[in-house]
Amino acid sequence: MFQNLIKKHLNADAQENGSADTTAEASTATKTAPVEVVQTAHDDFDWSVDKRNVTSYNKVEKEKYDKVYENTFIQLNDGELIKGTVVGLTKTDVVLNIGFKSDGLISLNEFRDLQNLGIGDMVEVMIVEKEDRDGHLNLSRRQARITRAWEKIVEVHKTGEVITGTITSKTKGGLIVDVFGMETFLPGSQIDVKPVTDYDQFVGKTMEFKVVKINEAIKNAVVSHKALIESDIEAQRAEIISKLEKGQVLEGTVKNITDFGAFMDLGGLDGLLYITDISWGRISHPSEVLKMDQKIRVVVLDFDDEKKRISLGLKQLTPHPWDVLTANISEGNIVKGKVVNIEDYGAFLEIMPGVEGLVHVSEITWANTPINAKEFFKLGDEHEAKIVTLDKDNRKMSLSIKQLSPDPWNDIETKFAEGSRHTGLVKNITNYGVFVELAPGIGGMIHISDLSWLKRFNHPSEYTKVGSNIDVVIMGIDKDNRKLQLGHKQLEEDPWNTLQDTFAIGSVHEGTVIRRDDKGAIVQLPYGLEGFAPNRHLGKEDGKSIGADETNKFMVIEFDRNEKRIVLSHTRIWEQGQIEEKESQKKEARAEADKTKKAVKNIQNKVEKATLGDLGVLADLKKKLEGGAGNDESKSEG
Repeated sequence: MFQNLIKKHLNADAQENGSADTTAEASTATKTAPVEVVQTAHDDFDWSVDKRNVTSYNKVEKEKYDKVYENTFIQLNDGELIKGTVVGLTKTDVVLNIGFKSDGLISLNEFRDLQNLGIGDMVEVMIVEKEDRDGHLNLSRRQARITRAWEKIVEVHKTGEVITGTITSKTKGGLIVDVFGMETFLPGSQIDVKPVTDYDQFVGKTMEFKVVKINEAIKNAVVSHKALIESDIEAQRAEIISKLEKGQVLEGTVKNITDFGAFMDLGGLDGLLYITDISWGRISHPSEVLKMDQKIRVVVLDFDDEKKRISLGLKQLTPHPWDVLTANISEGNIVKGKVVNIEDYGAFLEIMPGVEGLVHVSEITWANTPINAKEFFKLGDEHEAKIVTLDKDNRKMSLSIKQLSPDPWNDIETKFAEGSRHTGLVKNITNYGVFVELAPGIGGMIHISDLSWLKRFNHPSEYTKVGSNIDVVIMGIDKDNRKLQLGHKQLEEDPWNTLQDTFAIGSVHEGTVIRRDDKGAIVQLPYGLEGFAPNRHLGKEDGKSIGADETNKFMVIEFDRNEKRIVLSHTRIWEQGQIEEKESQKKEARAEADKTKKAVKNIQNKVEKATLGDLGVLADLKKKLEGGAGNDESKSEG
C-alpha cells in the first residue's frame, strides 16, 4: 500500500511537470517551428520493481491482499455490544480480548453470577470507552446485561408474557424486583388483591410478574403480581358465571359488611347480599345478622354476565312468614308487637319477623283531638294491640290500641256533663286554641278567646304551655264528632259587667303603655284591663308622643262591654283642660259686665232731678263705666 502511495505521488508530479512543459512547448510552437522531444535517462524507470529488484503483485493479487490487511482493523463504537474471549483472570479483574488493538479489563465483581468462569469462555460486554484518558479500553459486562434485560422487558411488555423475578429489597411504597438482572419497581398496591402492610415478608422470594408500565426515557419498569392474580380470578369468575342459574344455592363467605348489604366470596367470584334480602323482618344494619368471615348458604336471585354482578338472597331460603301464620294471629285477637317504623299517619308493629301491622293514628286513642304518631310511639318500644282486619293475600294487617279499652264516649254525659268543672292536661297548642286531655280518650279545645275575660292574646302559648295543668268548664258536648267545647275564663264572672261604671266614658285613669305599633298603643289599666290608644290620641301637650313603658293619664273615650273594648286618649285630657280654661274666662268677663250695668242703673234711680251740669257729670261717669266694662269683655273674648 505504501508503494502505491509513492507511485501515485510520483505520477502526479510527472503529470504536473509534463503539463507545464507541454504548455511551454505549445506556447513556443506558436512562435517557432516544432522541436523534437529528447528522451531522458529516467524515462524507462520501472516503478513496480523495488530496490531489491523484486516485482510487485499483479492487480488481482494486490486487491486480495489489501482486503485481508484491512480486515485486521475492527471498527468499534462507544455503547456497542460485542462478544469477547476471556484470555486472563486475576484476583480482581477479568482480561477480555475483543479483537481490538488492546485487551480490556473488567472487574471480577461483574461476573459473580458465573461461578465457573474460565479462560476461553465467551461473554458479552459493552464498550464504554474505546480509549479513556489513560488510553485503556473500558468495558462493562453489567451495562451489557442491563441493556439486554431492558430489551427483553420492553418485549414482554408488548407481548404481555409472564416473567419471573426475585424480590431483592424493600423501598418506599413497594419492593425492588430483579428481572433479567435489572431492577424494577413493584408498588405495594400491586403485590396482592388484598391490602399488604408487611413488605418484609416478601424480600428474597421469587415470584411471577407482569410488566405493566415502562419508561423509555429513564429505562424504568413497573411490575405487578396482582395483575396475575386478577387474571386468574377473572378466569374463575367466567367459569362460575357460565354455570350460574337463578335459584341456585351456593355457599359463600362474608368478606365485607356495609350499610346497604354484605359482599360474599363465592370462591373467586363476589356477590352482593342486599340488606332487604337478609331477613324477612326489618333490620337496621346487616351486622345484626351477619359477621365477618361467616360461611352461609345463599340463593342466586339474579346475575349480569356483562357487568359480572350477582344478587344473592338469604331470607329466600325460608318460607315467607305470611304463608305460615300461626293460629293466634286472627281478627279480634290481641297481639304484642315492636315498633319498627313510624310515619305521620301511624306506626308499624312487627308481630313476628316479616309480619307487620299498622296502627293508624285514628286507632291510637278514643279522643278526636289531633295526635302525632311520632310523639306517641318510639322505635323499639313494644305495644299490645287488637287485630282489626287481616288480609293474608295482600299481606296487610290493621291494628288498634284504643279498642283494648271500652269507648269512654258511651257515657260522656254522665262523667263530663255540661257546666261541670275539671282539671286537664295541655296536650297541644295551635294558633286558635288549646287542646286539653281530661281523661284517656276524652279531650276538648279551649278557644283562644275563652282563655281570659280581660286580655287578648296573639297566641295561646302566651298564656299556657304544653304539659301544664289547666282548669276548664264543659261548655258543650258533640258526641257524634267526639268533641268537647271547653272554657277557662267562664270559671269566673265576667268583670266587664261590673267595670262599666268604673271605666265610664270621660273617666281618667293612670295606665302604662306595654306595646306600641303603627296603629297605636296597648295600655295596661287597673284591675287587669287593657285599653287601646290610637296614635293621634298619644300626643302630649309639649308636642311629643307617649312611648313604650311610659306611664301617664288616659281618658276613656269609648267603652264596649260586648266587644270587650276600651278606647283611650291622653291628648283629650289636656285639650279638655284648655277648653275649660277658656270657658271660665268668658264666664268671669260676663259676670263683671253684669255688675257694672247694675251699678249704673242704681245711680240713675237715685238722681230724681238733675241739672244740666249734673247731667254732664253723670254722662261722663256712665261713659267711663261703660268703657271699662267694654275693655273687660274684649279681654275676655281675646
